[in-house]
Formats: sequence, structure tokens, C-alpha cells
Amino acid sequence: MQSLYVEGNSRLHLISARVKLIVLAALGIALFATANIALLGFAVVATGAAYFGIGMPVRAALARLKPILLTILIVAVFSLAFNPWHGAVVALLRLTALMLFAASVTATTTIAAFMDEITLAARPLERLGLVRADDVGLAVGLVVRFVPEIIGRYHAIAEAHHARALKVRPSTVLVPLIILTLKDADNIAAAIDARGIRRHVD
Repeated sequence: MQSLYVEGNSRLHLISARVKLIVLAALGIALFATANIALLGFAVVATGAAYFGIGMPVRAALARLKPILLTILIVAVFSLAFNPWHGAVVALLRLTALMLFAASVTATTTIAAFMDEITLAARPLERLGLVRADDVGLAVGLVVRFVPEIIGRYHAIAEAHHARALKVRPSTVLVPLIILTLKDADNIAAAIDARGIRRHVD
């Protein structure tokens, strides 16, 4: 499987996963607490500098952002269609800044570090009997791990369509993508149960 983590020694790599996740949460709150275009523009520049300062080649860094950026642009267009231009620009800047910093966090934090912090954060809920902290950490780790794999599969299926001179349509791409993803999920679930990683509920 591929991974979103990128080896490096940038400043973000040296910061603990806990601090980065706290900053990400605080940034999300701050971004949605203001509609000042100048401040949001500064946030985009700052988070962009953080992301492109990780050390990845520019082409690879942009390729990671492409699927999410397209979604953000679609949201901005719909916002523009039903709201004043100011609201559309605010939405675009907010989501772009959040995307850039989130991408920076995932690129500089290992899956194991993510799982450890999420598991620790879920411990109070486990004491209340609401969740199993280890299972929550494992679930988040698997989701983060699966993202690049699913994107890679989508591109592979799309390229296969192009090679056969077939038009790429959601109906012809999503079905094999979902089947392959579910198959992998079953295999991973079986491997987890075989190794006793996940505690079974009585």
C-alpha cells in the first residue's frame, strides 16, 4: 500500500503529531470564525508555504492536492451561484487553507503517530463505555492509509479506460473501484482478526 507520509526533516516533521493535530483543529475553528478576505488570503499563503516547504517535488505536491482542490472549486462555484461573490471567495479561501495544512499534517505524520494520538484522545470516551479507543485509532489509521490507495486505483482504472478508447464515466469507474476497495477491506479485516489486533466484543 502507498502512504501519504513523506520522509523528511522539515520543521513540520520535527513537531509532534499531537501539536499538529491541535493546531489543525484550532485553525479550522479560526478559519470559520472570520469572513475577512485579507486574513483568509494570508492563511492560504501561510499554509501553502508550510505545505510546499515539506520538501516534496512540486509536481508530486500538486498531484496530491488535485482531487481535493477540484472538489473545493466545485463547492465555490455552487456557492457563487446562490450567494454573493464575497461568500464564494470566503468559502474558497477557507477550504483551501484548511486543505493545505491538513495535507501538510498527513505528509509529515506517520500512520502510527496518528493512531497513537487518536487512540489517546478516545480514552475518555472508552471510560464512559461509548467506544473502544484502540478500535477508533485503528479505524482512523486505516482510513488515512486507504486514501492514496483508492486514488491510485481510480487513476489506474481511468487509464485502462483511455487505453481501450472508452469514455470515463462514474458508472463504469465506481463499480470496479468499490469492488476492489471492499475486497481489500475484507482481506485486511481477516488479517486483523487473525492476528487478534482488534478486540472482539463478547
